[in-house]
Amino acid sequence: MRYLFLFSVLLPILLDAQVGEKLRLQKKTELNSSVKLVNLAEINTSALEFSPVFYENGMVFVSSRRKEGPIDQQIGETFFELFYSELDPNGSPLKPESFSLRINSQLHEGPVSFNRDGDMMYFTRNNLIQGVQKADSKGKVGMKIYQASRGLTDWENVQELPFNSDEYSCMHPALSPDGNKLYFASNRPGGQGNLDIWVAFNQNGYWSPPVNMGPQVNTDGNEAFPFIHESGTLFFASDGHRGYGGLDLFMIDVGRPEWGKVINLGEPFNSKADDLGIILNPDGDIGYFSSNRPGGNGKDDIYMFEAPEGIQGVQFPKLSNSVIAVFDENTGRRLPGASIWIYEKTVTGSVKGDELYDLELLPAESGDERMVFQRIRKQEKDLGAPEFTSNASGEAYTLLNEARNYIILASKAGYTPREVNYNPEENVFNRPIEVGLSPSNCMTLSGLVASRPYNKRIPSARVRMVNECTGEEIRTQTNINGTFEYCIDLGCEFTIISELSGYRSDTTRISTVNLRSKRSFAVVMEMEPESTSVLRKPIREGAVIVMRNIHYDFGKSSIRKGEAQELEDLAQLMKSYPSMEIELISHTDCQGSDEFNLKLSLDRAESAKAFLVSRGIEKRRIKAFGYGEAFPANHCNCEEGVKCTDEEYEANRRTEVRVSRMNEPLEVEYHRPFDEKN
Repeated sequence: MRYLFLFSVLLPILLDAQVGEKLRLQKKTELNSSVKLVNLAEINTSALEFSPVFYENGMVFVSSRRKEGPIDQQIGETFFELFYSELDPNGSPLKPESFSLRINSQLHEGPVSFNRDGDMMYFTRNNLIQGVQKADSKGKVGMKIYQASRGLTDWENVQELPFNSDEYSCMHPALSPDGNKLYFASNRPGGQGNLDIWVAFNQNGYWSPPVNMGPQVNTDGNEAFPFIHESGTLFFASDGHRGYGGLDLFMIDVGRPEWGKVINLGEPFNSKADDLGIILNPDGDIGYFSSNRPGGNGKDDIYMFEAPEGIQGVQFPKLSNSVIAVFDENTGRRLPGASIWIYEKTVTGSVKGDELYDLELLPAESGDERMVFQRIRKQEKDLGAPEFTSNASGEAYTLLNEARNYIILASKAGYTPREVNYNPEENVFNRPIEVGLSPSNCMTLSGLVASRPYNKRIPSARVRMVNECTGEEIRTQTNINGTFEYCIDLGCEFTIISELSGYRSDTTRISTVNLRSKRSFAVVMEMEPESTSVLRKPIREGAVIVMRNIHYDFGKSSIRKGEAQELEDLAQLMKSYPSMEIELISHTDCQGSDEFNLKLSLDRAESAKAFLVSRGIEKRRIKAFGYGEAFPANHCNCEEGVKCTDEEYEANRRTEVRVSRMNEPLEVEYHRPFDEKN
């Protein structure tokens, strides 16, 4: 029961709630026997941690871990605040930090809920009127639900929702995935018992009067901490339904016109202790919840669970029958025999890992020796077999998750490959996904540049291709795997030259005359190193890689959503070169004191380091440094009279990478044959 008091300590009606004797339920089902439970020691403390919610690349949760500040005498803890923790690829949280300077106050905040885009937030807070606590007619301060929108530097436009009241509490908001329903807990009049689950509907931007979920969900006890899943399953905590003791976790399918039955999640989700605040990923196989069961780190902890076979009663995400139609952009004619690959996009908008793209390191536009990352689509032979081939009608058929986004790549001999972004939710009438290909009068030249001897692939080598028909010179360079690809004209002869400082160049000639039936041509360039040191140091020690898209919000050290891709690229690069050691150097803008900015920059560098470590890079290979505001990237130095835009300040909130050590082994490398594709 004490978890309800976390947000209802001032509600006298809860003091009279009857716990009653709970019926001991069946042991965990055969399905739940595969569920693995892990206490998240990385974020749990001796204080209270509970009610996690997914947000961007991590989770936001509620905690009373602050050692300083006012104490809520009802529970003997500091007031609850919101914290954010990035999640590594395995779902484990990294070091948490304060979520928002503006939302966190001297009173209770949380739990929270976010819309799908992450720019609108709903949260619980003590009843405040112009910053002052407001009591009801009995002198008790209740809880209200507020909303806030995300601004450039923090959350802003905090407003309370219209169905709040000074005479009862509204709390624990849970927004539906489509943003049209807001579930919450309240002891407002007209309910079934003490705390009930209610729902309000978004009608043209305004919230409707709340509707009680009725006796199928609510009891004469307490129902709270709702969470609505993509599948239409409503999860909540209750001490009124049959359970194991205290608060238990329950679910009910409310996604269909006829609701299902309330189901107790059983062990290991429920225990004799209080269990509450569950969330579940869209696929239904990974989630988190809170419990004060024995064996934890503190009074209540957050647990992660893996359910490879799903949770009994939770339906899988809705799949739609999708048609992919490939056609000739010039004639509109459908194209049979086209190869099709489908890639699911991550929350950052990229493709997971290195499935679709290779990396290049290019000179920065600044003209100095700095480098930047560029992602290029892999050569088709490196993508593996296509998932589909278009039929005689130029079509392929598949099932796609309506809650996900995709990149669809199509290719056919004689045409330029093309990738399109596809969001099933935007295809309301489920029309065919059309991929138009442009006819190509060129042939793909696939090249490998390697050293002689040692046969080591050479990254960042410059490749010049001189068209002997026109005299035109085309330039490209190899990626980190030492390969390159370019579409060259048919019917001509070409001189190919590979070059890189520290190597003797190599030259070869190829001809595309009478090769119209071929799809690609392969060439291997071999360059002799002037010394073995260049082989050991494929990236020069002291080189600086500029992370153009790693930025931070003002006063924060966590990486913004969608802006961790270059750290993913850096992790891939460091895996390619196991001897590579780096210095992460973080900078801030000039807003704030020198001392604050110096500490903040170090925290940002440590945040980037933790990200890399979570991707499997050893800690010893990374050193983190913070330079504060000492080295701005532009004129924004906060001197009197200097005016800057938010974007210009943001450009100074950056992280750079300096290669401090590189010493690759010189063993002979054996590569698979660099074959042509016909």
